[in-house]
Amino acid sequence: MAFFAGRAGRGGAACVLSLAAAAYVFGSQLAAQDRNAAGPRFVVVLDAAHGGDDAGARLSNGQTEKSYTLALSVRLRSLLMARGIAVVTARESDVTVNADRRAEIANHANAQACLSLHASQSGSGVHIFVSSLAPVQGTRFLPWNTAQSAWVQRSLSLAGVMNSALGHAGMNVTLGRTALPAIDSMACPAVAVEVAPERGANARGDAQGADGLDDPGYQARVAEALAAALVEWRQEAIGGRQP
Repeated sequence: MAFFAGRAGRGGAACVLSLAAAAYVFGSQLAAQDRNAAGPRFVVVLDAAHGGDDAGARLSNGQTEKSYTLALSVRLRSLLMARGIAVVTARESDVTVNADRRAEIANHANAQACLSLHASQSGSGVHIFVSSLAPVQGTRFLPWNTAQSAWVQRSLSLAGVMNSALGHAGMNVTLGRTALPAIDSMACPAVAVEVAPERGANARGDAQGADGLDDPGYQARVAEALAAALVEWRQEAIGGRQP
């Protein structure tokens, strides 16, 4: 899974990037304050992992993770928009989007939730990951590489709401903490959602949908449960309990 990777490749440009990006996060927050003065708004960012020259994991029947996550993003976007939720997507086609750009999209959108969508043949059910950064008190200037540290507690709360909704839908859920390169630079509640085969799916041994990921019904249940979780999260955010 790509989101387990470190930040190799930034090298000596990291200091320059962090200064410019910190100013970007600060500017986005000021603009968000102006927008919010007109009334509450709720925006969800859907970040379909991988894309372009990054295919991600190889799934069943030759399917790539990048195509699965894009299809899930499209399905979930439709469900959310039908419920009156504004959606911003990190990508809508098979294009390459680096980790910094994904974070920029979420920060510029002033998102109240960001879901980084992944898929895997390993494990069972839906895995929800929150950044492993230690929580800190929010400040006006947020360091780019660790901006998420000011939002970790809210991200854990978002993961809890999603855990409840997915469990209510009868799905096996695994919660965890790990380094998340794109999410670590996001100044909003954010989680990585990794869809794995449904529990017991491999035991069926049938040719179609044997791993669960190819089952349209399973995909639909995951998307519906995620949409239900975000509707509940919106009620909390608009109710003024989100900082």
